[in-house]
Amino acid sequence: MKLDVINLDAAPAGEVELNEAIFGLEPRADILHRVVRWQRAKAQAGTHKVKTRSETSYSTKKIYRQKGTGGARHGDRNAPIFRKGGVYKGPTPRSHAFDLPKKVRALGLKHALSAKAGSGKLVVLDSAEMSEPKTAQLAKAVKSLGWRKVLIIDGAEVNENFALAARNIDGIDVLPSIGANVYDILRRDTLVITRAGLEALEARLA
Repeated sequence: MKLDVINLDAAPAGEVELNEAIFGLEPRADILHRVVRWQRAKAQAGTHKVKTRSETSYSTKKIYRQKGTGGARHGDRNAPIFRKGGVYKGPTPRSHAFDLPKKVRALGLKHALSAKAGSGKLVVLDSAEMSEPKTAQLAKAVKSLGWRKVLIIDGAEVNENFALAARNIDGIDVLPSIGANVYDILRRDTLVITRAGLEALEARLA
């Protein structure tokens, strides 16, 4: 699969051959769903917490005598049946992460890349570099290219000036190749990969 390469001025900069085993697959929704669920579960904070009856601030004194009142038997007001008492079996801090085989994760990334390539939403950029971190200059280039919600994947490292210029533009994310992931690829309309990023991704997924 061949794709044209452009630069930030939208001028042609040659063409590149895409690996069919990475960019030419028929996207499978079930694989993508599994990987996105794994990513979001891993990112979930899991800091939810309620107070049990040993942590609420009432006195632990028995509220009234055991027998002779005609009412139910009770200990203290920290019991779960009382208002502002402790919660029984409520949520506690925990990790929501679960295991997913590495092969499934790699396959998910391949299917995400193939989905963008198949829908014509993949753009190969010659390089994502700027001599100065000028946000206005980059915003003008992005507007002329028609990019609205875009993820830009660079090589092993992102050019510092480009990253600084892009961070103030709404709808643009910039990641190094090692940070490429299914969730971020799918949530953006356009996927832009530099030549260096393409080489790094193909070496990672080969």
